[in-house]
Amino acid sequence: MTADPQLPRGRGRPAAPVLSAEKITAAAMVLIEDRGYGALTMAALARGLRVSPSALYNHVAAKQDLLRWIQDHLNQRIDCSAFATEPWDVAVERWARSYRDTYAQHAPLVPVIAVAPIAGAPHTVQMYEQVASGLRGGGWPDPLIAEAIVAVESFVLGSAMDATSPADVFEVGDLAARAPVFTAAVRARGGEDPAGAAFDLGLGALIEGLRARLKAGPAQAVSRGAPSAREVRQGAPAGSPDRSRR
Repeated sequence: MTADPQLPRGRGRPAAPVLSAEKITAAAMVLIEDRGYGALTMAALARGLRVSPSALYNHVAAKQDLLRWIQDHLNQRIDCSAFATEPWDVAVERWARSYRDTYAQHAPLVPVIAVAPIAGAPHTVQMYEQVASGLRGGGWPDPLIAEAIVAVESFVLGSAMDATSPADVFEVGDLAARAPVFTAAVRARGGEDPAGAAFDLGLGALIEGLRARLKAGPAQAVSRGAPSAREVRQGAPAGSPDRSRR
C-alpha cells in the first residue's frame, strides 16, 4: 500500500535547512534597518529567526563572520556597471559615488571591510573583477590595478565615515585662539552638506591624479613610482633621491 501524497509530512528533519547564510543575512538586514547596528546581537538575531542561539551558532561562528556576510550582501548594491561601457575614469567616479552612498548608510561596517579577507565573499570578488577589468581595458598595467583600487577605496571609505560625523565635528570651542586659521576656515565652509562637498573635491583630485599617473606612461609609473610633493615643487624627476633630509 502506497502513502497518500496528500497526507502531511511526518515529524523529523525538514526537507530544506531551517537556516542558511542567505536567510540569516536577510534577517540581520531587517534588524539593522529597523533598529540600527547597535541592536544587532546574536541573541536578537536568533529571536528574529525564531531559533535558539545555539542553532544560529551552528551556521555562523561569530558576529564578525555575520558582519562579513552583510558586507558581501551590501556590495551587490554598489554600481560597477559603467566599467563595461564607459571610459575608466568615468566608471571610477560612478563606482566611488555608489560605494560611498552605500557605506554612508552602513558606516559601522567600514572597520570590517578594512581587515576582512575577501575569500568566501562572491559578490565582493565579482565587484573587484569588474573594476579590475575596466581598469585594464582603460590601459592600466596589472602591477598598478590593485593599487589604484585600494587608493580609491581608502578615500571612499573614509568619506563614508565622514558622512556620518556630527555637524560640529570641527568646532574647536574654547581652543579657537590656538587655531585661528583653522577656525576661520571651518566657519567659511558653505553649503548644507560640507561632507559631500569635501568628497566631491577629493574625488575630483584623486581621479585627476590617477589620469596624470597613467598619462605619464605605464612603464615609468611601475618602475619609478609617483613623485613626492617636494619633487613636484622642485621639478625633480620621479624616484630621484630627496637629499634635503641628509
